[in-house]
Amino acid sequence: MLNDAVTPGPVDMLLRGGTVMTSSGRRRTTVGVRGGRVVGLDLPEATPARETLDLAGLHVLPGVIDSQVHFREPGLEHKEDLESGTRAAVLGGVTAVFEMPNTTPNTDTPEALADKLARAEGRAWCDHAFFLGATAGNADRLGAWETRPGCAGVKIFMGSSTGSLLVEDDAALRRVLMGGRRRVAVHAEDEARLRARQAIAAKAADASAHPDWRDEDTAITATRRLLALARETGRRVHVLHVTTAEEMDLLAEARDRVTVEVTPQHLTLAAPDCYEALGSFAQMNPPIRAARHREALWRALRDGVVDVIGSDHAPHTREEKSRPYPQSPSGMPGVQTLVPVMLAHVAAGHLTLERFVDLTSAGPARIFNIAGKGRIARGYDADFTVVDLAADRVIDNAWIASKCGWTPYHGLPVTGWPVMTIVRGRVVMREGELFGPPSGQPVRFQGV
Repeated sequence: MLNDAVTPGPVDMLLRGGTVMTSSGRRRTTVGVRGGRVVGLDLPEATPARETLDLAGLHVLPGVIDSQVHFREPGLEHKEDLESGTRAAVLGGVTAVFEMPNTTPNTDTPEALADKLARAEGRAWCDHAFFLGATAGNADRLGAWETRPGCAGVKIFMGSSTGSLLVEDDAALRRVLMGGRRRVAVHAEDEARLRARQAIAAKAADASAHPDWRDEDTAITATRRLLALARETGRRVHVLHVTTAEEMDLLAEARDRVTVEVTPQHLTLAAPDCYEALGSFAQMNPPIRAARHREALWRALRDGVVDVIGSDHAPHTREEKSRPYPQSPSGMPGVQTLVPVMLAHVAAGHLTLERFVDLTSAGPARIFNIAGKGRIARGYDADFTVVDLAADRVIDNAWIASKCGWTPYHGLPVTGWPVMTIVRGRVVMREGELFGPPSGQPVRFQGV
């Protein structure tokens, strides 16, 4: 039946035959798109359309949002740039990304934010927003800056990062948290403990020592401090890439102030096996930890403590990653593999497809107050991640579009694959083929 709220007439795009993941559940329905937005569901299949997509046997998800990526531009373009990073994103079914501020120079001023937005124009394959990095020097001005167009919010590094992006003491943290109203994203590792334990890394023979240097208490101490300051200041915080069972217990008791991210890496890999197989290519911050922590992350995901899955895409070249530990840099690519790796977990019964949608579409939209994204509904952006849940594939380095050219999942068989990426009503990827030119736009936010 024609939705009586839909403006009659032809549409730009008609999606028919697929199973659509709506906010009210799975529906075999037809979706109409006009002007880059959804104009209605349950349209007749004969509705006149400029483009009709027959999606029989496929599932249509709200566009996947990866709310933590590092695309390295400006300053480190030999590893990645905004074009190559967003190209990898859409090849992997991702329709929007939030990019982090630890570039060279850091994104810690309105001018640096504007520069990134200008660089993305005409080069980004998907929609995008950029975090402003907190520093001791800009803490009192972030509240005025965080509402700029294209800004995803403020990011705090409590542990070491590039340039001046380190806010390690409680006095500086308090100033940052008191200086605005949007939710703050936080990398929670305790810098004082990292420095005190530096000798562990210096004496290590290989990257298997990484979780010993950056041990559980490094993360737990920082998260405990952050939660105390969030309560004191009344600020909402979003704790990134949580890795320990103990942190999840703390975070479950602080739901009035905190939201929680985990990564596919920490849900999939475990020490010591990952270091034996991958060496420093498994090195990231916070580290991949023992299996008991991985199991705790899954338990927290099933219990509803986890709000978002982000890739923490942080590429380095093979040459850089092959340096002797600890000279090898931390980080690995992930934006292109987020969808297939997590769909493999869906196929294995670790989570439902509905939960995956909540963690990668509705969850980011809810946490960051994204306007017009996160669900398939009338008036929302026509962002769709179309997947074949029955496709059996093997992830391979040759498929990776990131400049680094490798993935920790090389050789991993998966069931479930992104076959089409649609951004604001425009097909940008179909069966691994890109359709340009790049036309990504800044993400909009409610109340900003």
